[in-house]
Amino acid sequence: MKLISEQWSDDVNYLIEEDPKTGKKHAFIEGVMLQTEVKNKNGRIYPKEIMQKEVARYNKEYVEQNRAYGELGHPEGPTINLERTSHLITSLKEDGNNFIGKAKILSTPMGEIVKNLLNDGARLGVSSRGMGSLKTDRQGVNMVQSDFQLATAADIVADPSAPDAFVDGVMEGVEWIWDNGVIKAKKIEEYKHSIARARTHKLQEVKLNVFNDFLKNL
Repeated sequence: MKLISEQWSDDVNYLIEEDPKTGKKHAFIEGVMLQTEVKNKNGRIYPKEIMQKEVARYNKEYVEQNRAYGELGHPEGPTINLERTSHLITSLKEDGNNFIGKAKILSTPMGEIVKNLLNDGARLGVSSRGMGSLKTDRQGVNMVQSDFQLATAADIVADPSAPDAFVDGVMEGVEWIWDNGVIKAKKIEEYKHSIARARTHKLQEVKLNVFNDFLKNL
């Protein structure tokens, strides 16, 4: 079995909903989290029957138990790191060949960064993460096999083609970054300094470098 990650959506919907009991407002994202029967950009196909079975298990063991967490960024392993969680998946439903998911943005340091990014207009997508084996067919397509298991239906990932809103959101979210985390407030100040010193014709390049460095340090 190997780690399999797929970015399914480049632009999820951002929702603000009010709890009818408490009146408190909560932030959610919603969109396509999984897709079957089509070759994705990584050259893989998820058979619908296999995904249906796995989503049923994931819903029962994780979503319904309020422990279907996801992270901000691209984790390198299948384990969910609680200190990096940004959201909780609250529903995952079949819609044709797609599975539409909804996730509540948590009041964690990473969750607050997500809220700032979305409030500043950043385009965010979702990426599934799981373990499984692949079998290559005659056309060279990698078919995901029946041992596939989801680690999470959705991590939140950023769109590097739109670094401006990303940078603005990170700067505003600096107070939410843990001092004992993987990226510290001092690093954010370095990012600000780099952008402030950048010449006009180099500004976009500097912002993109900041973006990439931030993702590497998550």
